[in-house]
Amino acid sequence: MNVDTPRRSFEDMPSINATAVNTPAGPSRAGSLSVKDIEKGDTSPAPTAKADKVDGEVHVRPAKTKHMTEADKVEYLNHQVEHGEQKFHKLGWVQLVVILIVEAIALGSLSLPAAFATLGMVPGVLITVGIGMLAIYTSYVIGQVKIKFPQVKHYDDVGPLLGGPGLLGKVFRGLLAFGFVAYLICLVGSHCLTGTIAFQTITKVDVCAIIWSVVSMVLLFLCALPPSFAEMAVLGYIDFVSIIAAILITLIATGIKANNQVGSFAAVDWSAWPKEGTTFSHAMVAVSNVVFAYSFAICQFSFMEEMHTPKDFKKSVWVLGITEIVIYTCTGALGYAFIGKGVKAPALLSAGDTVSRIAFGVAIPVIIISGSINTVTAGRFTLDKFFSNSTIRYVSDARGWAVWVGWAVIASIVAWIIAEAIPFFSDLLAIISALFISGFSFYVPGFMWFKLVKEGKWHQGWRNIVLSVLNTVCIVIGVICLVCGTYGAVEDIKLSYELGTVGTPFSCNKS
Repeated sequence: MNVDTPRRSFEDMPSINATAVNTPAGPSRAGSLSVKDIEKGDTSPAPTAKADKVDGEVHVRPAKTKHMTEADKVEYLNHQVEHGEQKFHKLGWVQLVVILIVEAIALGSLSLPAAFATLGMVPGVLITVGIGMLAIYTSYVIGQVKIKFPQVKHYDDVGPLLGGPGLLGKVFRGLLAFGFVAYLICLVGSHCLTGTIAFQTITKVDVCAIIWSVVSMVLLFLCALPPSFAEMAVLGYIDFVSIIAAILITLIATGIKANNQVGSFAAVDWSAWPKEGTTFSHAMVAVSNVVFAYSFAICQFSFMEEMHTPKDFKKSVWVLGITEIVIYTCTGALGYAFIGKGVKAPALLSAGDTVSRIAFGVAIPVIIISGSINTVTAGRFTLDKFFSNSTIRYVSDARGWAVWVGWAVIASIVAWIIAEAIPFFSDLLAIISALFISGFSFYVPGFMWFKLVKEGKWHQGWRNIVLSVLNTVCIVIGVICLVCGTYGAVEDIKLSYELGTVGTPFSCNKS
């Protein structure tokens, strides 16, 4: 059952009623306000009060509430609520595509040529396209749940819907909340690591890699300061141009190099099937990197919460999904065909010294911006949970900004520690993918469809039968990625340490 969510305008309201400020997603949580509540920044319910408009404009008093009358304080805080709801419901479907691209198309595309080298050209293409189509479908299911249950602001809100109002629902909510925040922080850490590798490659300066990791952490922190996704969408256009340019530079350079060698493209050592000696753990790491590339579903609830017309999500999902499949398949296949079995991860390292330095320089914006969007998403989740009845969550005054900046600092430092503790690229992606994306992108949406979306019995009509089979496939693939992907990543890490091919945690060697 789909419930249309009409776009609403605050300009249509003759006055602001603190009892319920209408937003595109429904009434806000802010209730009527008392003077004590205002002075504390608390917007929990109290006697109803209104703030009239003057000549069609909201009359706002200075923020120092101790010098206001009670009526002025109510009027001021009502304006804060209205402005905050407007600020965080500006996202259109095109901006949603941009934000999803920022969140998804970055590290995944850079690891795919190496995944193709492990899996072979034919399995690589089939897995990339197949997983991409499933990701589009599960993202569509998530959008259906959001439209049907608009109270779902973030992924953890699905917990009580799946497990009920009792203990099981609370356990589900807690697990989803922990996994949501942990995944996003780990993802920021992986971008911190990639930034370190990028700066090392670009500068060729003989300094400890920890210095570059600190530089990456600071840049990730600065780009995470915008508190709304509509503001982050502005950086998203730079992000998209950056990753496309970096990919094109790498593919063109490696293609020219392959063409100029003796034997031209025919001399490139690539295979249609898995290379000889490929172990189960290596194959699962490669598959996990493909799964990781389609990670946009985890943040979809949070992004849709800021849309002014949530029902438009279908356009965003299809545009993003097709864009990802094309970019990932072309990047993985062409990168592998031009470079061969010796392709590195990220693929920019295989472009030759000069070209890789140029490509990494061009890729710096996508490394930083795509990392910082995860800090912003986790921050929105944190403020919505801990300050749901306070204007602090709108980040519109000194207290709000203090909390927001404090969160960004803590998240960036924790992500930096993770990047230093796990100093290797592909295995870090595989661990994140196996532990978190397998659930958020595949088996949890499968259960959502059975519990929250399905109408009638699973065998009632051909449509239900087909969708039941499809969602069962999503659940099975998610569980396989969880178990086998985690096992493969752990085994690969053990082997890497035994062979001495990675540095130690908090080491000066990250290349």
